[in-house]
Amino acid sequence: MRHNKKFNHLGRQTAHRGAMLSNMSTSLIMHKRIFTTTAKAKALKIVVEPLITKAKEDTTANRRLVFSNLQQKEAVTELFTVVAPKVGDRPGGYTRIIKTGFRMGDNAAMCFIELVDFNDNMLKTKVDKKAKTRRSSVKKKADAVEVTPIAEKPVEKAVPVAEKVVAEEVVVETPVVETPAVEETPVVETPVVEETPAAKAPEAPVAE
Repeated sequence: MRHNKKFNHLGRQTAHRGAMLSNMSTSLIMHKRIFTTTAKAKALKIVVEPLITKAKEDTTANRRLVFSNLQQKEAVTELFTVVAPKVGDRPGGYTRIIKTGFRMGDNAAMCFIELVDFNDNMLKTKVDKKAKTRRSSVKKKADAVEVTPIAEKPVEKAVPVAEKVVAEEVVVETPVVETPAVEETPVVETPVVEETPAAKAPEAPVAE
């Protein structure tokens, strides 16, 4: 009988179920990701996360407690030397379950379970989401910038085409033709000829 046992028995006896989850925990620690059914992944999450929490404090007592569950020295060494230092700042939630669909044949829900801090692609695309509240939307409306109206251009009065043609005088620039420079001929000074006094003719005798 169940007797109010709330965990998933997975259709197996206690010894079988414990051995299976121990092997799955070892595989998850060594390979950082395993592919299984959703029911087994949820049961594994309950088993493996307390072991990772114990590995944060590297003591002989914690190593013995973890070894009693895993039963493999290599997995214990990997957990305390590689996994624990990387998840030391995380307060729980070391694993992630991502569903991948349903299995062909028995239509079982499939997924893969992985260690969160060892998936570099998910860490790069991490976006901090802020909680949405009604106050935040009110603040956005209050902080909205008022849009200043664009100044309208003055409307030009319609002028008849004839008046426009008269008003706009077309100025045609005539090209300036450079005239060749005329060389000045030097002025030759002619010698001044002195006038010779004319010889006076002898006066004729006046007849008395």
